[in-house]
Amino acid sequence: MSNTDSFIDEVTEEVRRDQTFAYIKRYGWIVGLAVFAVVGAAAWNEWTKAQATAEAEAFGDSLLDASSAETAEQRADALGMIEAPDATASAIVAQMQAQQLLDAGDTEAAIAALNDVAADGNLPRIYRDIAAFKALLIAPATQDVDARRVALEALASPGAPLRLLALEELAYLEAGAGNRDAAIETLNRILDDVEVAPEQRQRTRDALTALGVSSETPAQ
Repeated sequence: MSNTDSFIDEVTEEVRRDQTFAYIKRYGWIVGLAVFAVVGAAAWNEWTKAQATAEAEAFGDSLLDASSAETAEQRADALGMIEAPDATASAIVAQMQAQQLLDAGDTEAAIAALNDVAADGNLPRIYRDIAAFKALLIAPATQDVDARRVALEALASPGAPLRLLALEELAYLEAGAGNRDAAIETLNRILDDVEVAPEQRQRTRDALTALGVSSETPAQ
């Protein structure tokens, strides 16, 4: 009986072995493909990381090289030659270039560079608003008051990242245009905002004092 059981076990094991080899021959390529896919994905991931790191380092080096040029004109030209890796990096380069153009005395070109960033719908709003705000700050005094007011009101809309700074500039605009009541109202809006920074709050109070209004109580 024992010999019979042993023989049956051997036959059963042999059948299992044959079945296993048959499965390997039939489906082994699937396992191999899966292993290849896993290994390939890991290799691709590492290569992508290495490429991104190299790209970031090259971009940083190009910024340093451009910034080390002797004159503002040369720095602006060098920055204009940089190929940024993405839209955000391009916006950063454009704002750096605008500053160099401004330092070189080319205000018109600086404003154009900033306005290009402000008009790029692919960028997050914070980048576009910063560029637009800078362009307004460096605009010549001859800029149309109504156009400037419209631009500042857009930057001061609810939820805008630079709304409080835009409100402050809007108040100065109204004061300069002789619209005292509008300036006072705008300054009080800043004081009433819970997000206003201490430095801006002090500037606002100083501006109200200059307009002959106590900043401790709202103007009537």
